[in-house]
Amino acid sequence: AYQVLEVPGGDMAVATVNLRALTSWVGIARLFAVVLSCLTFSLVASTGNFGGPYGTWCMFSWCFCFIVTLLVVLLELLELYPLLPLSWDDFTSAFSMLAALMVFTSSVVFPSTFINSPCNTSECARQAVATTSSCLCFLAYAVEVSLTRAKPGDISSFLSTVPGLLKVFEAYVACLIFSLLDGYSGKPGLMWCVAVYSLCFIFTLLIIVFTIGRCLAYIPCPLEKMLVGYNFLALLMYLSATVVWPLYSFQGQSRPNPCGKDCLWNKRLGVTFLTIFNLIAYLVDLVYSARMVFVRAPP
Repeated sequence: AYQVLEVPGGDMAVATVNLRALTSWVGIARLFAVVLSCLTFSLVASTGNFGGPYGTWCMFSWCFCFIVTLLVVLLELLELYPLLPLSWDDFTSAFSMLAALMVFTSSVVFPSTFINSPCNTSECARQAVATTSSCLCFLAYAVEVSLTRAKPGDISSFLSTVPGLLKVFEAYVACLIFSLLDGYSGKPGLMWCVAVYSLCFIFTLLIIVFTIGRCLAYIPCPLEKMLVGYNFLALLMYLSATVVWPLYSFQGQSRPNPCGKDCLWNKRLGVTFLTIFNLIAYLVDLVYSARMVFVRAPP
């Protein structure tokens, strides 16, 4: 669709408006995400009860996802995204995956931190509605991820493929691990695990940034083969961390009583489970990457 605008001096300008950015299934999912994220942080802000690191993180997640999704919708509506020096399909695929993970985390962290039983006050009711809205927002982003995911064999947009989406997942889980790390100084085993988390995060983030920035052409080897080698190495490193971290963290220690939200034992347990999640992610990533290299679709 085109809209004719009159500019100073009597000249006519043509502004392109792509209505499919709002009427397609992906556009509808994004509109739902915009409305639901706005509703969520508005309800939480109205309570005034979102202090501390967990509440701040949740508010940041909802506001960040709202702003970026609204920007994506506007850029596609006005067809301005080709002017950006990046791979738009890779960027939107990576962001929708990241937003789904951020909103899902907030949907779990917020009620477990701020909603107390029994819930019989107006403030608690607003918090409960905000949690429901956040869960629906996560579903909207999950639908967008499923709609934009590349079909098998299509690697034109790497971050919309399963290995690409797993890269976003692996980087995000590493960030969650960093947020829980504490008390590892002076312990060689734990410091090795921190090195594993850091190195894998850096290389995974570089792959994401290079893909979005269209810099993969500067890599002197084929992307698919490089991913196989990196994923295999990362899998071995995370396998060692899966064994070493709990061994050095819980050896000769039992869970203290009481053990609150900021209890070191709970944080180390969280790191243990997140390490296992990333180990599984790198294993699946390796399988898909190997299939891209060694299994060719019939002509």
